[in-house]
Amino acid sequence: MKPTPRLLRARQRVNTLVAALRSVPHGRYVLGLAALLGLVLLASAWGARATGTWLLENTPVALGLLFLWTTYRLMPLSRVSYTLVFLFLALHEIGAHWTYAHVPYDEWWHTVFATTLNTQLGFERNHFDRLVHFSYGLLIAYPIREIFLRLVKVDGFWGYFLPLDVTLSTSAFYELLEWITAAVVGSDASNDFLGSQGDIWDAQKDMAMAGLGAVFAMTLSALIAWRYDRDFAREFGESLKLKRTAPLGEEEIARIQLGRPPD
Repeated sequence: MKPTPRLLRARQRVNTLVAALRSVPHGRYVLGLAALLGLVLLASAWGARATGTWLLENTPVALGLLFLWTTYRLMPLSRVSYTLVFLFLALHEIGAHWTYAHVPYDEWWHTVFATTLNTQLGFERNHFDRLVHFSYGLLIAYPIREIFLRLVKVDGFWGYFLPLDVTLSTSAFYELLEWITAAVVGSDASNDFLGSQGDIWDAQKDMAMAGLGAVFAMTLSALIAWRYDRDFAREFGESLKLKRTAPLGEEEIARIQLGRPPD
């Protein structure tokens, strides 16, 4: 089937973007992002609304950056993945600077449009935290997918489902971390770190936003693969076929004890 003009234009835009990214040496690109992130962190720390909260918010960031640094030589991620991580951290640092419940996006909106965003949308709380949780799924699900594809070599359906699963799992872990921190520390900093703003369903809504963002990201990834990868349909179908017909559990234990090869 002959490609439509719209499809040809879309392919041309993708090719242009890919060429632009690849025109910069990988190491130099990552170093540039690291330098920009350093400036973002300095700007976020400078005059932070609550230093204790800033430190709490950036403890997971430090652990994440340590992971990326230690795995860089063995498994450097793509320029796309590092860019997505940078964009998420830049958004997060805005929340860390102001504390999430006090990011003055309403004042910024009012400066431009002479009205507040909360008034226009009927919000009764500061929703910057919801935006960042959504961005976590939207921006981090693809780097997770890249790790799965390269480390575990998952194909088809599972290459899209597992990043969503990990996004929800890590989001739930973060909510548990917030709760434990608030319960153990019990200070104003830990309450700002929790950031529920009186909403008893805050944790569930945050996880839902992260999951929704990941669904968007994986749907977009699947659509791109469907458009450009000739093996997409075959790999997707193969990934859902039964790989081992025999049940596991007690049968697998017996097989191991008897030294029989897998079915």
